Amino acid sequence: MSEHEPTGRVLLRPKRDQGLTEGHLWVYGGDIAGTTGNPGPGDVVDVYSHERRFYGRGFYNPRSKIRIRLLTFQEEAIDEHFWNRRIRAATDLRRRVVTGTNAYRVVHGEGDLLPGLIVDRYADVLVMQSLSYGMDRHRETLADLLMAVTGASAIYLRNDAKSRTLEGLPQEKGFLRGQTSIKQDIHEGDARFLVDIEHGQKTGWFCDQRENRLAVATLAKDADVMEAFCHTGAFGIHAALQGARSVLGTDVSADALSLARHHADMNGLTAVCRHEQADVFTHLRELDRTGRRFDLVVLDPPAFARSRQAVPHAVAGYKEINLWALRAVRRDGFLATCSCSHHVGEQEFLDTIASAARDAKRQIRLLESRSQARDHPILAAMPENRYLKCLIVQVL
Repeated sequence: MSEHEPTGRVLLRPKRDQGLTEGHLWVYGGDIAGTTGNPGPGDVVDVYSHERRFYGRGFYNPRSKIRIRLLTFQEEAIDEHFWNRRIRAATDLRRRVVTGTNAYRVVHGEGDLLPGLIVDRYADVLVMQSLSYGMDRHRETLADLLMAVTGASAIYLRNDAKSRTLEGLPQEKGFLRGQTSIKQDIHEGDARFLVDIEHGQKTGWFCDQRENRLAVATLAKDADVMEAFCHTGAFGIHAALQGARSVLGTDVSADALSLARHHADMNGLTAVCRHEQADVFTHLRELDRTGRRFDLVVLDPPAFARSRQAVPHAVAGYKEINLWALRAVRRDGFLATCSCSHHVGEQEFLDTIASAARDAKRQIRLLESRSQARDHPILAAMPENRYLKCLIVQVL
C-alpha cells in the first residue's frame, strides 16, 4: 500500500456525522463506532458515516483524545501535491491580508485546513510547530515546500508545546532548515521589536494581537497609558509612538520587563515608557488606594481558563481584574481588555466586563469587539479557532 493511501476505515456513531457535514475537523474517540485496518499513529484513514457514506480523510492517532484530524472531505491523495496546494493557499491569503509588518502567521492550523500545523514568519525565518502525530510525520516534506513557497532562509522547530505529549510526541526544538540567529528584528508599522525564536512565548511573538495593538494605539495621543500584564511592552510601544504622554507597563516577570525596556530603547521611547515589576492584581488595588488614574488602560493577561472546568474561576478572575482596571480609568477614558481563553466566549466575556463595571460604579460603552489578526483565520465550523477577544470600551 502506498504511503499516500488510507490504511484504515473509521465508522462513526449515529448522529456524530452531522457535525462533520458542517466542516468540523476533529473526531473524538467517543464519536467512533468501529475501526478496520489497524491504523497506527499518524496514519491516514477514511471516515464514514454510520450509514457507510464517505465523509472525510484525515490523520489517525489512537493515543489522542482527538482521534482523527480531518484533512479533506474529498477522496483525494494526501501527497506532496496536496500539501503544496494547501500551503500555497495559506501564503496567498497572507499576501492579501498582511501589510506593514515582517512578522505574521503563515499557517494557522485548522483555520488553513492544516490541523496541527503552525508556522510563523519573523523576517526571513519561519518558526514551525507540528502539533499532531500526522503532521509531525510529514514535517520534512512540509519544510521543503515552505522554504520553496515563502523564500525563507531558515526554519526553526518550536516543538516544545505541552500539547505534543498528548499526541505521544517528544518535545524538541532547533533548526530544521538553515541556520541563523535565534533573535530576529521585526517591525509592526513604525514599531521595532526583538523576537527570541528559541525562548519566546509560543513561537516567539504574539502576532495574533498585532491589529489590536494598532487599533488601541489610535486612542493614545496625549494620554497617560497603563499596560497591565505588559509582557514585552508591545501595546505600550505602539501607544507611545502614537503620541502618548506617558506609558506605565507592569508585569510579574523580570525577564519580560527586561525585554520591554529594551524595546523602549530600540524605539527611542525611554523618556515616555516606564516599566515596573508587580503583581497586577495587587498593583491595581494599590493604584485605586492612591487615587492614580489613566486615560487608557490595557489589560492583556495570560489565559485564565485552560479547560472548560476552569471557566467559573476564570470569569471571577476576569471580573476582579477588570473591576480594578475600570476604577483606574479617568472619566471618558478607555479600557482595552483582552481574553485568550477560548473556553470563555465573546458574550460571556462582555457580560463579565459589564458586571465589573456595575460593581465599580462606572458606566461603559462598547466601541469595538475585536478578535485575532486576519493572518489567524477562523474556520466557521470550529468556534474553537476563535480564542482571542479584545474589547475596547469607553468609561463614562
